[in-house]
Amino acid sequence: MPGEISLAHHGVLFCDELPEFNKHTLEVLRQPLEDRMITISRAKYNITFPCSFMFVASMNPCPCGYYGDPTHHCVCSPGQIQHYMNKISGPLLDRIDIQCEITPVPFADISRATPGEPSATIRERVMKAREIQTQRFNTHKAIHCNAQMTERMIHQYAEPDAAGIELLKTAMQRLSLSARAYSRILKVARTIADLDASAQVLPHHLSEAISYRQLDRGDWGER
Repeated sequence: MPGEISLAHHGVLFCDELPEFNKHTLEVLRQPLEDRMITISRAKYNITFPCSFMFVASMNPCPCGYYGDPTHHCVCSPGQIQHYMNKISGPLLDRIDIQCEITPVPFADISRATPGEPSATIRERVMKAREIQTQRFNTHKAIHCNAQMTERMIHQYAEPDAAGIELLKTAMQRLSLSARAYSRILKVARTIADLDASAQVLPHHLSEAISYRQLDRGDWGER
């Protein structure tokens, strides 16, 4: 029978408190996130289910939940934090396009917060970006958005200029990012450029995409 991964096909799979899941269960996610299919192997048969889904997850920064909190003291040792983070393997983090660290907002900032951009305006911009992607891939079978691009398509549609290449090189070296993270950054940068209605991926699009690779940086647990 199809499991949660296949039931989320063309939808969203949300995992709350990600490190609390069994490590083997989390590692099973690697193939579906890469191939958008999952193969179940048993003694008498193999079967493949489709599973093209958006994976969303949340987690605390450490066992006590206060690592990096400006208003609370974290009681975890560096070893405990590293052990907690190691429950999410590097290969799995590589497959998560956007990784954002969220810090608590002080009351003073909440009380004087101004209204943000309306959701309807954001939706209109997103729909325009998706239309751009639909037109871009209209000659490619089963490819509908930037997240589904192959390596060849990345070089064709998301190749940065010389300044962007230098920026990526610096980021890869300083942040200890993997080759898979390189491709993910270019896909996200291409999407940011589409939201900006830009035909080319520019350095500031790359900078924003790089800023979203927070958890797989080599020094995250040491900060």
